Amino acid sequence: MFDIFAFGAYLARLRKKADMTQSELADRLSVTRQAISKYERGDSFPDISILVPLSELFSVSLDELISAGTSSQGEQHLLKQIAKGEQNIMTDQINDLIGIAPLLKPSVLDKLSKGLHKHGVDITNIMELAEYLSDEATVSLIENADFSALPPDLVRRLAPFLNEQSRMALIESIFEGKLDWHLLRYIPCNHSLIEAAVIEGALPWEALAVLLEYF
Repeated sequence: MFDIFAFGAYLARLRKKADMTQSELADRLSVTRQAISKYERGDSFPDISILVPLSELFSVSLDELISAGTSSQGEQHLLKQIAKGEQNIMTDQINDLIGIAPLLKPSVLDKLSKGLHKHGVDITNIMELAEYLSDEATVSLIENADFSALPPDLVRRLAPFLNEQSRMALIESIFEGKLDWHLLRYIPCNHSLIEAAVIEGALPWEALAVLLEYF
């Protein structure tokens, strides 16, 4: 797992070795001195686009700069790819992507998640990213998901991050029989919609009882 504190400490050592103040480094990177201070304390991580200028400024390789965060080899490789603007993330890099997700902007993750769809990645492998993705990207993950092995606990964990469009995508999957209707207890929804589904035979009558019990 990437250690943001180790990265910050390494950045501070590089700056001091170069005999630069935080203000001087900030000016070179077009950020504030406060931003540099946060990077070095491990309170935040630089925008991924800053990694390449940082490596060039201190004459260290991108690999060396990233590895100072004690990341795994997979995470190092992935951060290097992203820093260089590559977005073709493969399925065997999913766990590494989840590991560095807190360091990346939602816009960066959104682009990467779209690339993952091309490889038919199962939702169970990448829904842990929902906390860091934009609403639009979360909806895309749900709409393109294979729900055949979706654990109930995953829906429960996702619920706080779902907007109305995301919830409707899950509800439609329940109506189509792709998801267990008992999961409705975790998804706030319109009672009249469920009543209509029950009347049409898409859901059992017991679904109304579950809905009334939880909402």
